[in-house]
Amino acid sequence: MAKTVLIKPVISEKSDKMAESSNRYTFYVHKDANKIEIKKAVEAMFNVDVKAVNTSILPRKFKSRFTKAGALTGTTTLKKKAIITLAEGEEIDFYDNI
Repeated sequence: MAKTVLIKPVISEKSDKMAESSNRYTFYVHKDANKIEIKKAVEAMFNVDVKAVNTSILPRKFKSRFTKAGALTGTTTLKKKAIITLAEGEEIDFYDNI
């Protein structure tokens, strides 16, 4: 269950600063996953106590590419992001758990 809900952690400067200052971690999750499933998946995979889960669906972006045959247009894939707040004293180290 845990591997199908969580897709991958978001590793960026903004997410690293959130993890250091307010104990919040960011993951890309399956688009149909709800907050309860996300909470159970994180607790099972990393053995931590989850205090809160906030989710957001990122909008698709339009992309176009020009080739010899003409213009090709399309969109990026739909992404859902979850921000996990852990209890005091808990932390996740992504580099040891990979």
